[in-house]
Amino acid sequence: MDHALIERLAQQLPALDLQRPLDQQAQRYAGYYGIDFSERASQHLGQVDAGHGSLAVQVWRPPQARGTLIILHGYFDHMGLYRHLIEWALGRRLAVLAFDLPGHGLSSGARASIDCFSEYQQALDVVLREAALWQLPAPWHLLGQSTGGAILVDRLLHGSLLEQWAQTVLMAPLVRPRQWGWSRMGLKVLGHFTRQLERRFTDNSGDQAFLQFIREQDPLQSRVLPVAWLRALEQWIPRIEMAGAVAHAPLVVQGEQDGTVDWHYNLQVLESKFAGIESFLLPQARHHLVNEQDSLRGHYLQWLEGKLQLRD
Repeated sequence: MDHALIERLAQQLPALDLQRPLDQQAQRYAGYYGIDFSERASQHLGQVDAGHGSLAVQVWRPPQARGTLIILHGYFDHMGLYRHLIEWALGRRLAVLAFDLPGHGLSSGARASIDCFSEYQQALDVVLREAALWQLPAPWHLLGQSTGGAILVDRLLHGSLLEQWAQTVLMAPLVRPRQWGWSRMGLKVLGHFTRQLERRFTDNSGDQAFLQFIREQDPLQSRVLPVAWLRALEQWIPRIEMAGAVAHAPLVVQGEQDGTVDWHYNLQVLESKFAGIESFLLPQARHHLVNEQDSLRGHYLQWLEGKLQLRD
């Protein structure tokens, strides 16, 4: 799939309508990323107005769905990369809603950039409001990978939750990235001279096919790391560290070989903010848990089935 087709798709996305099936262009996109499950569920792709831009949203709704999984992807990601999780949820008779964060995937905005993390909360507000209007089946389980987890952490600590909201699943959640002290020093020096840094791809998964795909074949991958995003992160971290404790009890899945986030520190922060979080640690897993090796995914998905009460 070339960049030109992706650009046309993003520019021509109609308003999301759960009565409109995928058109030919959307089918090509879904087929390329392996997320065409239209034979198993009604599937829809479109955009919703987010005020200063638009969000690309996708919905899969199987017959007799018994709940909904709402997915928030990680930094540099997009909803096309979450096929394993979508397929798992559909197999448990959950409807699925996924959307591209501002500046990611098919959504509008400067690529991989943001001025303030509050913009992510505004995007989540829009999506949850639309999900309620579409009457997606309750209960709603919200799952966030990395930065997606950070967005959910912020909401649990500072925002209001809809009555449909049930479990929150945090996959390798971001509070601080690894070696954040060194990153801040570099930001103070380089931030005065450049607006973006070259992105360094890391081996954040044991699935080599996934790593090769995002490096060589995914036209939606940003090749730069905007300094503006790092500044927004620098402002956001104290907001979480200084937040008061709340009664929520999210589920946390964390790989012990994670080289992207400072996971020891992050778990300590989360344990101090939430009442009795439940953690599932994977000794061999790296950061991108949604796209880890099959055997590792199987371990935590089996655990989640029990916690979300999805076993028949």
